[in-house]
Amino acid sequence: MAAYLDRVPWSGIIRIRDMMYSVKDPFRLDQGDVSFDAPATVKDAMTRALAENRTHYLQSTGVPRLRELIAAKLRTKNGIAGAETDHVTVTNGGTHALYTAFQALLEPGDEVLVPDPVWPPTASMIQTAQGVPVGVPLHESLEWRYEIDELRRAITPKTRAIYINSPHNPTGGVLTRADLEAIAELARERNLWIVADEAYEDLLYEGEHVSIATLPGMYARTLLMYTFSKSYAITGLRLGYLVIEDPHLRDRAQKVVLYTTSNVSSIVQFGGIGALEGSQDCVGGFREELRARRDLFYAGIRELDGVFSGTPPKGAFYAFVKIDPALRATDAGRGNPSLSWAVTEHLIKHGRIGCVPGVDFGDTGENHIRFAFGRERAELQGALDAMKVLFGARV
Repeated sequence: MAAYLDRVPWSGIIRIRDMMYSVKDPFRLDQGDVSFDAPATVKDAMTRALAENRTHYLQSTGVPRLRELIAAKLRTKNGIAGAETDHVTVTNGGTHALYTAFQALLEPGDEVLVPDPVWPPTASMIQTAQGVPVGVPLHESLEWRYEIDELRRAITPKTRAIYINSPHNPTGGVLTRADLEAIAELARERNLWIVADEAYEDLLYEGEHVSIATLPGMYARTLLMYTFSKSYAITGLRLGYLVIEDPHLRDRAQKVVLYTTSNVSSIVQFGGIGALEGSQDCVGGFREELRARRDLFYAGIRELDGVFSGTPPKGAFYAFVKIDPALRATDAGRGNPSLSWAVTEHLIKHGRIGCVPGVDFGDTGENHIRFAFGRERAELQGALDAMKVLFGARV
């Protein structure tokens, strides 16, 4: 029956969230969210939809106008020339899109190569589809990218797909065009699928965002996941979409959506129409403010005399920083065999600073911590000041 679900772990992020609720006046650098308000284009469209009583059942695949706009965006912005409206399925956020993709794609025992570190729910959703996540290290020395030969060696006869996430959560690493070309070649050679998570497509500070589906022969073997959450600062509204050209897999995916949600919230979908039909200035504005917050946060980290270290990320809004091993011998590092958990708990209990231990994202993440710098500048500065007090003997 459903005993396989007993083997699916809870993410440590849930434990962190529970810990943060017990902290007075916390600095919420643990949450993968931004502090921006939703743009007026989204809110006005939702208000209109309510006034027009758009509160009834809809097509399970999504409002036709929204799907048309998404397909047009895929062709013009993402460069996927073959994208058609019928290829788009609207989902209840990006997480639902990923869940749907893995349910549609995997048979029991199928392996999926995932980055290590990886956002924990990704691995769990593979397991929920009775697949097997196989971690392949990302290397800090390569700006948190794959060593391609290492990825090649991880492929077995059971490998069904390669999951890629660029820009990447939790490291902010960005795969280059050459990386994606090499991964595409592997997929074609070994007849593998690609599950491409492009949730952070608009949060890129250096370089270019390349969709692997634009490479020769790849759209037909790629399942693409996108979300409105990060680009338009509407994480709580839950609006995403899955793009699949293959008709068989698309039929499976649409069944999953139908039987998990019937249809995505009507009012939220009209908000998505407003987002895509309206000005896109907010997207660039959010990105530039996040760049400033990134720089502010890393400037503060450098003032901690080596407690944490790392290079500012090229994308997303996470600081995935290395912990000074010397902390193992201090109060901050004692009491837990995992240094990243020990320091995380110390920061929460004694500094009111939310963060996530690197090991929760995979073995490669141990000795690191993830801070989200999407919060207001004042909150970021407050957290940095609290760190200076907490590690004062080292400053």
